[in-house]
Amino acid sequence: MKTISDYNFKDKKALIRVDFNVPLNEQQEVGDTSRIEGAKPTVDKILNDGGSAILMSHLGRPKGVDKKNSLRHIVAKVSEILGVDVQFVDECVGEKAQQAARNLKPGEVLLLENLRFHAEEEKGDVGFAKKLATLGDIYVNDAFGTAHRAHASTTIVVNYFKEKAVGSLLGKEIDSLEKVLGSSEKPVTAVLGGAKVSTKITVIENIFDKIDHLIIGGGMTYTFTKAQGGEIGDSLVEEDKLELALEILRKAEEKGVKIHLPKDSVIADSFSEDASTKIVLVDEIPDGWMGLDIGPETVKKYGEVLEKSKTILWNGPMGVFEMQPFAKGTIAVGEHIAAATKKGAFSLVGGGDSVAAVKQFGFEDRVSYVSTGGGAMLEMLEGKSLPGIEALKR
Repeated sequence: MKTISDYNFKDKKALIRVDFNVPLNEQQEVGDTSRIEGAKPTVDKILNDGGSAILMSHLGRPKGVDKKNSLRHIVAKVSEILGVDVQFVDECVGEKAQQAARNLKPGEVLLLENLRFHAEEEKGDVGFAKKLATLGDIYVNDAFGTAHRAHASTTIVVNYFKEKAVGSLLGKEIDSLEKVLGSSEKPVTAVLGGAKVSTKITVIENIFDKIDHLIIGGGMTYTFTKAQGGEIGDSLVEEDKLELALEILRKAEEKGVKIHLPKDSVIADSFSEDASTKIVLVDEIPDGWMGLDIGPETVKKYGEVLEKSKTILWNGPMGVFEMQPFAKGTIAVGEHIAAATKKGAFSLVGGGDSVAAVKQFGFEDRVSYVSTGGGAMLEMLEGKSLPGIEALKR
């Protein structure tokens, strides 16, 4: 695949698929700017070469035109971050968009309206993709967050460009994942949290041949604990996945992967911030109580494994970190990963909740890389090929 550094964009119009699907607050202001910041190196390269940039993205899940999800709301923030007065057109295809693209001069940036105002975008419609393709000379994909979707702007439009390239952010995402999945820097440790075993099973199966340690946390802990005969009280459990949990443990032993499960748990008598709490062994949770975080013994054990690791993948929190009494496990694991990174380990964090935790607790600059694409990252970890990336290889 060619990257943007393989091209000189002088006098060229680059049509760039970015991922500006950012959170907006009640006042329609951008809550988290990291995806916009992630696109800046690509836009900078194009403008510095003497080219112009036409940015296309989706925002939210609108059904048809929906002012609440208009990209107009983010123009000021995009302008501020890119350091350029970004022009906006309230269409992404059609005469208005054509005119705005035609009038674009070198050094200028145009943001198109939300692609998902058109149902054809998600359907991967050929006619819609052809219309988008008429706007630029070179196609650049810099949207890792949508690389697992075969949409018109990520996969189909590529067919109508002679010149196409991987953007800076997409390139970093691919490199970081390949660094973890193909790492010779051992030991390699995967930390998987979150609620359910079922959502992570294909990831676990695909990474078994690539890792030395697997650390388990979050709600899926209790499915493993119950499968092994433990008492889990009212903790979250997938009753239909107990046999699967035992199968994972068997497979790990066969492959020589050391699985680390929690020893103790912070439990609560209700799912609320002001619940009564105590610390018990993970397999001795009384009825009426539920496990909501890993306990101090577990933190100590996990810390020892993490600080000896050379490559770390973190996907999913250790507990209900959104509630202060149950955030300690996630914070402690973040601290140990940061410490390992400081000693030279490569650490990759990805997946919605773990990224939110990393940002909330200030670990963003203390790990090697924070992925911008939850679903795309999971699919890559599952060993699936991503349509948006495959299209660039064609």
